Amino acid sequence: MSFGELLLIAVVALVVLGPERLPAVARTVGALVARAQRFVTSVKSDIQQQTDLAGLSSLKQEVQETAYALKAQLTAELDNVQSSVKAAQDELAAIPAEALSAPTSDHGADVVSAKQSTTLSPELVEMPAVEPLPPSPEWIAEAGTAPAPQPVVNENQLDLFGDPAPTPHSPESTR
Repeated sequence: MSFGELLLIAVVALVVLGPERLPAVARTVGALVARAQRFVTSVKSDIQQQTDLAGLSSLKQEVQETAYALKAQLTAELDNVQSSVKAAQDELAAIPAEALSAPTSDHGADVVSAKQSTTLSPELVEMPAVEPLPPSPEWIAEAGTAPAPQPVVNENQLDLFGDPAPTPHSPESTR
């Protein structure tokens, strides 16, 4: 509506309603318009909320599908590892007990003969070095004291709970 049309409506309302009732009617019309605007805003927000929920449900479904695929892949890998372990156990069980416990003066010759006498897979023959186990409780009881555990420090890891080093401008560095 243009300004001229609004002015024409105001003049007709003044003539029809009169100057006494015009302010009360104007307040009522304003309240009705405000109520209609709030209703439209509420409907718009409800529609927006429903579309957001629809988007979230599709996202949830995608995440669930990805999780199921990951679970299936991990299960397949676990089955593969278990079958490899079982095969290695079978191969170790096939080695004669005499070959494992026979005392020889030359350990290297014993290892070579054990390699030649059995058909071990290359993974078992070339196993990586294993870190030593921590001292057993019996050894600690015999020695009388337990060695102090050394904390493992990773330079790339952020220590959130340690005391920060004093900075040159902090009060701790001036003591």
